[in-house]
Amino acid sequence: MKTAFVQWPENLHPISPEWSAIEKQVAASEGLQLLVTSELPFGPWIASNATFDPVTAQQSVDVHEAGVKALKNLKLPLVISSRPVWAADGRLANEAFALDNGVYVSLHQKHYFPEEPRFHEQTWFGTAKPGFNVTTLCGGRLKVGVLLCTDVMFTERARLYGRDGADLIVVPRASSVNSVETFFVAGRMAAISSGCYVVSSNKVGKVGESPNFCGFGYAIAPDGSVMGPMTDTDSPLKVVELDFEAVRRQQKEYPCYVHEL
Repeated sequence: MKTAFVQWPENLHPISPEWSAIEKQVAASEGLQLLVTSELPFGPWIASNATFDPVTAQQSVDVHEAGVKALKNLKLPLVISSRPVWAADGRLANEAFALDNGVYVSLHQKHYFPEEPRFHEQTWFGTAKPGFNVTTLCGGRLKVGVLLCTDVMFTERARLYGRDGADLIVVPRASSVNSVETFFVAGRMAAISSGCYVVSSNKVGKVGESPNFCGFGYAIAPDGSVMGPMTDTDSPLKVVELDFEAVRRQQKEYPCYVHEL
């Protein structure tokens, strides 16, 4: 499966020169079957503010609604991204979703939220739909699990995705320059513990009071090896080929075959 991972600029809007450039990059990647985006890719990073504001929250919901339409217009077989949706407690939920031939499929809601300067996610977000479930996409050809940014730090979740038959773990991120190595190691451990491919995209840059997002999207093979260079300023979109037979083989190898007593 020909798969793209990216670094997209902070405060991206679906009608902008930046989005037009992204459309051209995607169109130039002939035969692309899957695009993985960064976490909450559209509009400003609202969790920089330590105080929840419902007007700002609604603006984020609205710009991501427009963003979903823009992603559909890319006309790709599969896109995996995330967006804010309203939760029953009056906060937002950060929902990972797929556009499977243009059809919206809810995949997962983020469970683990930091609360520190510029990352006041516990203030802004909760989890309305608990669970880490494998979803079958592409007419049964792909089984995917999602770990949204900080979710990937908890390797047990990745291991269980592998046990539940996932081929691919997608990790949309909004991670800063202070955590480059941490998230890279977490992604490799997610692959090693699950025997799955791990593909991660990130935001890049700083706007206003936002964190300084680091970019560095990456792809990890089922054995934990790195699949080529990470994204950078000159190459904000990278493409890899995923062979799911490699997943079947790796999940029979150490440490994936090890059973709990």
